[in-house]
Amino acid sequence: MSQSSLEKKICDEFVKFQRLLVGRGPECTRAIICRDMVIIRSTGVLTKEEKHVSSSRKGRALVKQLRVELRDTYVEQIEKIISEITQCKVKSSHGDISIRTGECIEVFILDVDLEKKIKSTGD
Repeated sequence: MSQSSLEKKICDEFVKFQRLLVGRGPECTRAIICRDMVIIRSTGVLTKEEKHVSSSRKGRALVKQLRVELRDTYVEQIEKIISEITQCKVKSSHGDISIRTGECIEVFILDVDLEKKIKSTGD
């Protein structure tokens, strides 16, 4: 599988997972494989309710706290999905969300250099 098709599959599965989890997917999602990392960047991730609540400083803090707690509940599931797609073990993952911009980033650290592995199998 080429790097671009693998990145597309990661995007598709991530959006599908988000739709099941939150009830809607991000407006735009992009996955990038960079060495031993899979980076997923999504925009337009906030629900209408979250946007409304985040109009104040206290509201932004509450929405951020909710999203951090939500990630804690699904982190093992999404790591498993990434592992299955890439056929690599996920050593760790990190995520953050900007309530101000509605952007979210997820980074998955793999046990191998996936980018190099893809290039070597493509030769």
